Amino acid sequence: MTILDKIVKRKREEITVSKSKICIEELKDSQFFGRKTLSLKESIKNKSGVIAEFKRQSPSKGIINDQVSPLEVVSAYEKFGASGISILTDKDFFGGSFEDILSVRNHINIPILRKDFMVDEYQFYEAKSIGADVILLIASCLSANQVQEFTELSHELGLEVLLEIHTEEELNHFNPKIDLVGINNRNLKDFKVDLQHSVNLKNLLPKDVLSIAESGIYTIEDFNYLKEKGFDGFLMGEYFMKNKNPANTFEEFIKTIS
Repeated sequence: MTILDKIVKRKREEITVSKSKICIEELKDSQFFGRKTLSLKESIKNKSGVIAEFKRQSPSKGIINDQVSPLEVVSAYEKFGASGISILTDKDFFGGSFEDILSVRNHINIPILRKDFMVDEYQFYEAKSIGADVILLIASCLSANQVQEFTELSHELGLEVLLEIHTEEELNHFNPKIDLVGINNRNLKDFKVDLQHSVNLKNLLPKDVLSIAESGIYTIEDFNYLKEKGFDGFLMGEYFMKNKNPANTFEEFIKTIS
């Protein structure tokens, strides 16, 4: 069993518990369910293209930074030009929670991606209820039919969809309704990073699709290489979060790429 298999197995257990506690109708009554969502697609076109991530830990790296508050970090991300914010909500493997989104939603005016392992329609109502604007669909966790169904549900709820792929086979999960396609530079099964592999995949996408380079961007050179190869956006977390002050690191990064 790969780490991805373990995460999905645990996620299904969590969802069963959540459904027993809060039904979808209750989620619809939440504070943020009726709010008008923000477009990550438009924000990427008009700003830096960087989707800056708040991430405390990961299965491959362990604790990255558990000493800073979400609000402190994401406020700086917005201030210095991030196109969007990615926030992990998986607890067991990434140390995240819904509270990490809830605590910042009223304080920032750029899109928030709920980054989690979405395998059940219940989670999309959760995402809407906590104030997310975008959700992540990971092709390696889902069938092409599930991606289609979840994309339609997301759009019904006013949420945009970022589809994450890593292999040529997973290109079959793409459908024209997908808002953005993320190509993970890191293989989720063995965690190896290969930027050239991502570029090769990007070149197989339809030309009009907004492409996002995800994970494994460790240097300015990595960023510039991927930008030169035509990626529209860049989902980056560890680059900033591994430093004691992610806000300062992000500010310096934006100055450098500008």
